[in-house]
Amino acid sequence: MQNGVLADSQIEALIQGGAIGATEPILPEQVQPASLDLRLGDRAYRVRASFLPGAGRSVAERLDELTMHEIPLGTGAVLEKGCVYVVPLMERLALPAGMTAAASAKSSTGRLDLMTRVITDQGIEFDRVADGYEGPLFAEICPQSFSVVAQPGQLLTQIIFRQGRTFLDDGELRAVHAQTPIVDGDPVISDGLGFSVDLRPRDGDLVGYRAKRHTGVVDLARVGHYPPADYWEEVRTSDGRIILDPGAFYILMSREAICIPPDCAAEMAPYLAMVGEFRVHYAGFFDPGFGWDGAGGAGSRGVLEVRCHEAPFVLEHGQVVGRLVYERMSQRPRALYGREIKSNYQGQGLKLAKHFKG
Repeated sequence: MQNGVLADSQIEALIQGGAIGATEPILPEQVQPASLDLRLGDRAYRVRASFLPGAGRSVAERLDELTMHEIPLGTGAVLEKGCVYVVPLMERLALPAGMTAAASAKSSTGRLDLMTRVITDQGIEFDRVADGYEGPLFAEICPQSFSVVAQPGQLLTQIIFRQGRTFLDDGELRAVHAQTPIVDGDPVISDGLGFSVDLRPRDGDLVGYRAKRHTGVVDLARVGHYPPADYWEEVRTSDGRIILDPGAFYILMSREAICIPPDCAAEMAPYLAMVGEFRVHYAGFFDPGFGWDGAGGAGSRGVLEVRCHEAPFVLEHGQVVGRLVYERMSQRPRALYGREIKSNYQGQGLKLAKHFKG
């Protein structure tokens, strides 16, 4: 197998060969161009605190120490804002030697400020699966802005599989841009593609949304259901700057239109803390074809999930706030984001999670 991120047909081969198993048959629609969607199991454990098992320890052992109570998800259960839950996932892995995996919250999960991370037995990092790992997978879920209703089988996280060296260095990324532009305008390439925030929209003065502090629950099964005004305040500016409030969560937009060519995948990484008192984005994956003209994605912006930390902070139009780290694919996917598969965010501009109207 060629080094790179595994494509859809290679993931299907892992499923058929038993390297990816599950308590319920894996559905075809779980397989994305470069990732596999993971499903919640049938119960959640409310724990006292977030944790990593650590070397030589299983998640089950740590749950025995930290569980406050067990919640059957059944036809739906409320996971409360500010609480930490661990949910066994339906999928489990038996990776071959030389293969690792990495997990991330799905786009809609991040846009709900629903912190969701995958943990494994003997894990020493969130969202990272060790070379040749064999064992179960668990999701740690901590709703930050809204309490949510969750039920078994829902897709909050996704996982990619890496064979050998996958990341493109800056020289390789410049070569990709020369062949298929990865951004409109001149790229800022340094340990990936830098991107900035758009606070001077072409039309009007709406630049983002700020989560309201006291709202009703969001049922994760409801799509296009909730009025945005019940959960979000509009953020407007006419002078290209906003002041971030400590503890507040914002949905903003990148100034750049981004492209992921068919032979690449990408991961959005938070920018260095030295740039200011805020964090951008739960690390997220971008499938091959996102923003690519050939898959109907021309002009796709990156949506930024921004949380301000201890001090108010002035955010300026064009300020670099994050970077996309590009990876090579092991082979070109059979399906591309936005073309052969249903994709909620292809060609997107400023957009809330799919659960909200409009």
